[in-house]
Amino acid sequence: MEIKHKDTEEIIFKSEHLTMKETVVEAIKQNVNLSHANLSHANLSHANLRDADLSNANLFSADLSNTNLSHANLYNANLFSADLSNTNLSNANLYNANLSRANLYHA
Repeated sequence: MEIKHKDTEEIIFKSEHLTMKETVVEAIKQNVNLSHANLSHANLSHANLRDADLSNANLFSADLSNTNLSHANLYNANLFSADLSNTNLSNANLYNANLSRANLYHA
């Protein structure tokens, strides 16, 4: 599975995992900078994304429900129509993030 740059399509990270969630979690464990990543429509529910750098990332319509995003950098991220229900956003940087139509129930 590959994580690509949202604008250039350049591969940011590649792994042998079969799901995007496993691939993203592995990238974060390896301290990979996921800024500008294209994660639109990704199912990342129940993932531990603590401290992740997702600045400028495309998370359009992503499932981030029940996800730990504490201390994550979501500066300028596109979270349009994303599901953030029951997500831990404590100390996350959401400055200039697009949260239009996002589900923030119990976030």
